[in-house]
Amino acid sequence: MDLSIAAILAQDGITTGAIYALLALALVLVFSVTRVIFIPQGEFVAYGALTLAALQTQKLPATCYLLIAMGVGCFVAETFGVVRGRASVRSLPVLAGKYLLFPVAVWGITQAAFAQPLPMIAQIALTLLIVVPMGPFVYRLAYEPIAEASTLLLLIVAVAVHFAMVGLGLVMFGAEGSRTTAFSDATFNLGDVSISGQSLWVVGTAVVLIVALYFYFDRSISGKALRATSVNRLGARLVGIGTTQAGRLAFTLAAGLGALCGVLVAPITTIYYDSGFLIGLKGFVGAIVGGLVSYPLAAAGSLLVGLLESYSSFWASAYKEVIVFTLIIPVLLWRSLASPHSDEDEE
Repeated sequence: MDLSIAAILAQDGITTGAIYALLALALVLVFSVTRVIFIPQGEFVAYGALTLAALQTQKLPATCYLLIAMGVGCFVAETFGVVRGRASVRSLPVLAGKYLLFPVAVWGITQAAFAQPLPMIAQIALTLLIVVPMGPFVYRLAYEPIAEASTLLLLIVAVAVHFAMVGLGLVMFGAEGSRTTAFSDATFNLGDVSISGQSLWVVGTAVVLIVALYFYFDRSISGKALRATSVNRLGARLVGIGTTQAGRLAFTLAAGLGALCGVLVAPITTIYYDSGFLIGLKGFVGAIVGGLVSYPLAAAGSLLVGLLESYSSFWASAYKEVIVFTLIIPVLLWRSLASPHSDEDEE
């Protein structure tokens, strides 16, 4: 391996590591706020990429119908809550607007726009409009009823949601993969190394989002509420912070990050209905490096995963997945030895 090959591999590793960093931040956010190890995070990557691919081929994305179905399910669940006296009847019009009218409006906008050649920014905005609301809908249907359950039960439900979303992805998009148009065809030469414009878009977007998340959690009221919920759920409830609203917001941000990652990675590699699981799993490895609690360590761990995968694909391409996932073992051993153990019972 000469210096030019090492530089090319480093570019690929940083690009993929930036994607894994965003997914790792989403996983850490969801886990710290809701105690859910969000295994279906990768499915939002696939949904975002394949929805954008459908729009670029001027097809109506089937995710519009899934959004409507999820909205109907949420409205039915909320209606049962009203019947049982857990909510006021006066809230039904608001719930109908949120869970019924909004998905239908999104479908109507997409129906009117998908057959026309849209600019890239409009395609991305429409993709996010379709996919991002699925995050809070998934939380309302699958996790909110068991929000106070044990972590093991939440993990089992996460596995079930993952398989359900993968199956729905196969039904909606088929087994064929898709690749979208690159944001930029430009290339920049840095010595003997050519840097693609798409790689710069990926890394630049990741950096902007990470900085934006930092200011969001440090400066905004809702960000501070999420941070308080992640530190102490009971204390957050005692001071008037709604943990249910915090969970929905966390899932919304996670879905947004996942869909945006799909939009960014789709021009680089072909995405299939089940590709998101492996991408999300590598983001999970980065999150494990951060202990599922530290955002900077999760981002740094994800960059390490991207670089390790890139160089492993050169030296031992058949074993690159094994090498990446083996990284979990020394990290867990080190954390097990370095962290104090307690025998406190889970509440």
